[in-house]
Amino acid sequence: MSPTSISRLIIITGMSGAGKSSAINVFEDLGFFCVDNLPIILLPKFAEVVAQSEGKISQVALGIDVRERGFLDNLFNTLKELAGLQIKYEMLFLEASTEALLHRFSETRRRHPLDIDGQEHSILEGINRERDLLTEIKAKADQIIDTTNLSAKELRDTLAESFLLLSDKARTLRVNLISFGYKYGMPLDADLVLDVRFLPNPHYLDELKPYTGNDSKIKDFVLNSPLAQKFLKKFFNLLKYLVPHYIKEGKAYLTIAIGCTGGKHRSVVVINELEKYLTGRNYDVKVKHRDVNK
Repeated sequence: MSPTSISRLIIITGMSGAGKSSAINVFEDLGFFCVDNLPIILLPKFAEVVAQSEGKISQVALGIDVRERGFLDNLFNTLKELAGLQIKYEMLFLEASTEALLHRFSETRRRHPLDIDGQEHSILEGINRERDLLTEIKAKADQIIDTTNLSAKELRDTLAESFLLLSDKARTLRVNLISFGYKYGMPLDADLVLDVRFLPNPHYLDELKPYTGNDSKIKDFVLNSPLAQKFLKKFFNLLKYLVPHYIKEGKAYLTIAIGCTGGKHRSVVVINELEKYLTGRNYDVKVKHRDVNK
């Protein structure tokens, strides 16, 4: 089989309830040939069938999850087989907080897929068990998307930006920058997380408290601190060293999260400075201030 018979092969997996079915629908709308819950051991044979389509099927998205018995063993063996056949693939892992997953299962009144022995395990037990089982797969994913706070439209936009708008030839490292507040929880999809609660906090100044890190008053307050200036210099040097190595290893996505107490002031300023730095070095950068309006 020719390794060029499939131009894009996206394997979609992740936590049950994190939005895999919704993602499959998005990929289908984007022009991908989609199959949900294809038995993993049939994946190489499926690729052969696609090769026989003579180019009629070139972009494929496959949804796989823990509902299949022998999921983990079959998956890793199959991925090795694909590599042996020189078939390139990208793995998308969908994540969500435990609270969000519990809420979604409660709304649908469905049993957790891992409750297959009829023992009526709790949904929470199923989520915790699944999270443990998927640890290694998550570590191997090319991109992790946390759907906890994403609407259906936001998920669609995120997938479109990541998998449609960038062609294979134009695809370079995408750097996602997220500011957040620790009081609202850490982002689940971050590769690098830094805590900037050591920087001067404008929250305690009545004249600055109403503003956000997007306002010049807050920016000046934070950046005029010698501590902030020294920190940014050291952090930029670290990224200057790290990012080329991520690219060399073939990483397509890098998510950097910067947190302060509420996600409104210091983390926003630092993320905006990171955007300027990385954009100035011609990286593809996307910014999200998750908690700035809370």
